[in-house]
Amino acid sequence: MVFYVDNEVNASFDFDIEEIAKKVSQAVLDSEGCKHEVEISLIITDDEGIHEMNRDFRGIDRPTDVLSFPNVSYDEPGDFSVIDGEQNVDLLNPDTGNIIFGDIVINEARVRSQALEYGHSQMREFAFLVAHSMLHLCGYDHMEEDEAAVMEKKQKDILDKLGITRG
Repeated sequence: MVFYVDNEVNASFDFDIEEIAKKVSQAVLDSEGCKHEVEISLIITDDEGIHEMNRDFRGIDRPTDVLSFPNVSYDEPGDFSVIDGEQNVDLLNPDTGNIIFGDIVINEARVRSQALEYGHSQMREFAFLVAHSMLHLCGYDHMEEDEAAVMEKKQKDILDKLGITRG
């Protein structure tokens, strides 16, 4: 896995952003059985930056905590066989041979405020947002109650396995 981090706001936490993002992302890919070498872009921004992206790309005129921009169009969540099909040409980085998997955008202000609100560490909140976004990059969504339940269980299982708990 190749991970590109663009810390637009020079956010500083008491953990290594790239290390945690890679660890959580790899855990999601492993749990989903993704055998492809992928490239993921992570942008750390602020309320203003994520508000603009949310408005421009989703038509929602407010800031949020995390945005996900998957490059893969799945028939079923976590079914990576679509990568081997006709999408492969559009997803392949010709320089590396890796699959350009998608982009994650995290609002550093929300990492801080939500950690405080939920009573856990900023690292746990950041890891949760990465896991949540990675599941979106794997084709999962939470628009319906049953979909949300699947995502919630997967997020919890992944973070528990990594020992990144709410405690």
